[in-house]
Amino acid sequence: MTTRIFLADDHAVLRAGLRLLIENQPDLTVIGEADDGSETLAQARQLKPDLILLDINMPGLDGLAALPLLRKDVPEARVLILTMHDDASYLQEALRAGASGYVLKKAVDSELLMAIRAVMRGETYVHSAMTNKLLQTIIPDSAIPADDSNPWQTLSEREHDVLRLVALGYTNAEVAEALYLSVKTVETYRARGMEKLDLQTRAQLVKSALKHNILDDST
Repeated sequence: MTTRIFLADDHAVLRAGLRLLIENQPDLTVIGEADDGSETLAQARQLKPDLILLDINMPGLDGLAALPLLRKDVPEARVLILTMHDDASYLQEALRAGASGYVLKKAVDSELLMAIRAVMRGETYVHSAMTNKLLQTIIPDSAIPADDSNPWQTLSEREHDVLRLVALGYTNAEVAEALYLSVKTVETYRARGMEKLDLQTRAQLVKSALKHNILDDST
């Protein structure tokens, strides 16, 4: 089944690039586009897309103002925010208003396609650069035990890379795609790394990664 996508962004060049990227995928197609929130709302009501790629900053009715109206008037359409804002407050507001995902424009490539497919599977997708900021608003520092040692230093480079992506919310299949590995190899690195870190759950992995600043982009 082909996913029908609507593009809402006030930059024509970006929309053209998005259309080209999406139309090159056999399971995705663009059915319409708009450069402001009001037009997005009007066309979405008529076209009833499966997914709306929605920018935050648009003239007139902006994306965050349009979002609850879209969720009300076109409830069957999933909304994926595509924005330049890497501020956790925007992310939280978008998720509260009903967005199914949040991707930064600097990731307009393979991660966007990954996000689209994740959202269409019914998942909530948050851009990797935003996951750390979101987790820090959820998991207090007191929940992360104090320990000066860094067990992550015992990991091989591949184990480190795999567990970092897992902590950021990637599935095994998505990690495999990002690192050009097989899913089976990812599962092996994941199990071996978790054993070295003496962790059993992803929640424990996230806390450990936060504690040792593994989720920072610079890491």
